[in-house]
Amino acid sequence: MPWIKPRYLWEDADRHGNIRLYVARPGHAKIRIHAEPDSPAFWDAYALALNGVSVPKNPRVAQITPALTGTFRWLVEQYKGSVEFRALGASTRSTRGNIFDSILREPLQPGSADTMAVVPLSAMTAAHVRGLRDRKRDLPEGANGRLKAIRGLYKWALAQDDLVKRFGLTVNPARDVPTFKMKTDGYHTWSPEEVAIFEAHHPIGTTPRLFLALLMFTGQRRSDVIRFGRQHIRTETDSRTGRQVSWLRFTQRKNRENKAVALDLPMLDVLREIIAASKCGDLTFMISGQGKPYSDAGIGIRMRQWCDAAGLPHCTAHGLRKAGACIAAENGATEKQMMAIFGWTDNRMAARYSRKANQKRIAGDSMHLISRRRDTAEAPAPLLDWRGNDTPTFLGSTKSG
Repeated sequence: MPWIKPRYLWEDADRHGNIRLYVARPGHAKIRIHAEPDSPAFWDAYALALNGVSVPKNPRVAQITPALTGTFRWLVEQYKGSVEFRALGASTRSTRGNIFDSILREPLQPGSADTMAVVPLSAMTAAHVRGLRDRKRDLPEGANGRLKAIRGLYKWALAQDDLVKRFGLTVNPARDVPTFKMKTDGYHTWSPEEVAIFEAHHPIGTTPRLFLALLMFTGQRRSDVIRFGRQHIRTETDSRTGRQVSWLRFTQRKNRENKAVALDLPMLDVLREIIAASKCGDLTFMISGQGKPYSDAGIGIRMRQWCDAAGLPHCTAHGLRKAGACIAAENGATEKQMMAIFGWTDNRMAARYSRKANQKRIAGDSMHLISRRRDTAEAPAPLLDWRGNDTPTFLGSTKSG
């Protein structure tokens, strides 16, 4: 598939004629991307740049000065080296690490050379945290992510007796700073019509259609789907029917370090047919135009482009997972069945979809009860007027019989 330049990406040439790439969002500073276009490293850097995070040209050899003991940066480094931080999932560590890097580069005041990195722990207050939140007010999820990261940092610090005694830590400065309320139900849930539009634009045999099928017919997250390959397929004989059945066996990426969820899902015929008709890699079904597996960030950007090309700018990969849960619930799947399909470890999510489906089903069966019956020749009993007479009153006048 040809290279499609993503939104907000700009090109210019230096004095030697070399092309440079920048992410330039309205109202935000330009951020340089050094990675090769359309490579996994490019899409990772692009995703970070959209959130205001810059990736150095060669981060391994970037000069790093030691943090001053007792500063906010020093505390972050202590936290990153802790057992508690290393126990977090890989994606959580990466996300939280990027958030901290962004926070540490924030100037104390606009135009100031001093950054959050040098703030003494004894001077760190809720006002600092509120300011860090407010600087991301145009990205509420990013603002709330900063609060969550700082709360986790100080929750850990306040549990370390030596830090508490040494620096006089007494309170979590992010504790009383409220998050921005998100007035949304989350990702848009695809409708059957939107799925049909996507399928019409991306026919069987294309990478977008393969991705759609993997999402729709497994009900899994994109982080799992991009890692599915032939090594995950097991073929067994069904003891009841004697037929050969293909199973997809894998462990979900989310929470895999702490609460790993292993699943066995039967492969639907339609999914096997689409895989057979598609160009797939050796270890992953999904491969980029360069023949390499997709990264988590890269596939998110690609799906955005595929949906935009089909005229579906409000649709996302996660919205297909929600659509699958809705369909399963409306078809009568129990909470236990949905937990087995989608890998939920408790019934909260399953109960949410069940309630919604049950409300729709019950309302559909009973909506007629709020209207008067008109299928009988018998006249309805007369209504009593406010005086208790048997003759109904219409706008202050009375009519007999």
